[in-house]
Amino acid sequence: MAKPLAVTDATFTEEVLNSDQPVLVDFWADWCGPCKMVAPVVEELAADYDGRLKVTKVDVDSSPLTAGTYGIRSIPTLLIFKDGKPVNQVVGAVPKQVLQEKIDQVV
Repeated sequence: MAKPLAVTDATFTEEVLNSDQPVLVDFWADWCGPCKMVAPVVEELAADYDGRLKVTKVDVDSSPLTAGTYGIRSIPTLLIFKDGKPVNQVVGAVPKQVLQEKIDQVV
């Protein structure tokens, strides 16, 4: 079963911007309660969209440059990238269906 891939400032360009598939990026932190609520949903999406969508997670505390580049002010923030550009965004812990609708617009 596919699992979300941990991405850092050092690997973001390679794993997300240069990906040949759309990429869901979950910007999160250890201390964030809503992030912990959305984490199981992100895990499910990684399995549900295996082969069609790359699912990644960026810890904003250990990768502040990437979070800053995309103006991440509150977490969780989930960005969907296609062809190296952010095309959809969801802020906050939302139901799985909301994320699926955003992903389905891109995949």
